Amino acid sequence: MWEYSDKVREHFFNPRNSGPLEEANGIGDVGSIQCGDALRLMLKVNPETEIIEDAHFQTFGCGSAIASSSALTEIIKGMTLDQALEVSNQNIADYLDGLPPEKMHCSVMGREALQAAIANYRGEEWHDDHEEGALICKCFAIDAVMIEDVVNANNLNTVEEVTFYTKAGGGCAACHEGIEEILAKVKASRAGPGEVSPPPVCPATPEAPKPPSKKLSIVEKIKKIEEVLESVRPMLQRDHGDVELADVQGKKIYVHLKGACSGCMMEAATLGGIQQKMIEALGELVQVLPSSHMPVEA
Repeated sequence: MWEYSDKVREHFFNPRNSGPLEEANGIGDVGSIQCGDALRLMLKVNPETEIIEDAHFQTFGCGSAIASSSALTEIIKGMTLDQALEVSNQNIADYLDGLPPEKMHCSVMGREALQAAIANYRGEEWHDDHEEGALICKCFAIDAVMIEDVVNANNLNTVEEVTFYTKAGGGCAACHEGIEEILAKVKASRAGPGEVSPPPVCPATPEAPKPPSKKLSIVEKIKKIEEVLESVRPMLQRDHGDVELADVQGKKIYVHLKGACSGCMMEAATLGGIQQKMIEALGELVQVLPSSHMPVEA
C-alpha cells in the first residue's frame, strides 16, 4: 500500500547482518513488542581503535523496520564510535532512497538502538536521552523530550508528521494537544525572541515528507477499513471476541466490540491497536472509537 523504494524492498527480502552476533561487546535494545516494534542492535567494537568491525540486528516489526535495521548495520560498519554517533535517522532513510512518511519511526528507532549499543559498550547507562520528559503519549510511552528532539532533528511541523516519526498520537489521540504545544514551542524557538517565525527551512536535510496525496473516496475508505477489521478478527476470535464496523463519520471510525471484547479491561488497548493499523492503511490520522461513543441524533 506504500510506495517503497527498490532498496527498501531489497533490504527487507534480503536483510544484511540479521541474527545474533556471538562476539558482540555492545548491545542496544529499544522499542517494545507490546507497541509493535522492537530492535536489538549488536556491535563488535575493536577496543584499541573503537572501530565497529561488525554489526548485527534482531527486530520484531514491519518490513520498514527490518530494512532500516539492515541499512543501519551496513552504514556503521567500519566507522569509529564517535562517527557512528553522528548517524541520523535521516541518513538511514537516505541510504534506503527514502521511506514512506508513515514509516519514518523505524529509522528513529534504529538511531536510538545505535546510541544504546554504544552506551552499553562504554559501560554507560542509556536512558533514551529523554527519560525525564513529561509523558505525552501514553499509548506508545513517548515523552515530551523525545518528541521535541525528533521535531528539531527532522524539521517537523504537524501532529501528523510527529505521528509518522514517533508513533505519538497514533493511539487514542488524547495527546494531540500536547504535541501541538511542543510544535508551537519549537516553532517559537526557531524564530527567536521578538521575531516572526519564518517557514521552517533546513538546507542540510530535505523537507519533511508529506502524507500520501491521493484522497480515498468514501467507498475506497470503507473497503480499506473493512480489510483492516478482517485482518484483526481472527486474533480477537481466538479470545472469544469480535469486531465489526458500525459507522464512519469523517476521521472517526466507530466499531462494535463483541463477545469477550465488549467491556473488556483491555478495550482501550484493542482499539488503539486497531487504530494504528487504520492509520497505516488509510494514510491519514483517524480515531477508532467504540460504537457507544457515537453521537446521539436529536
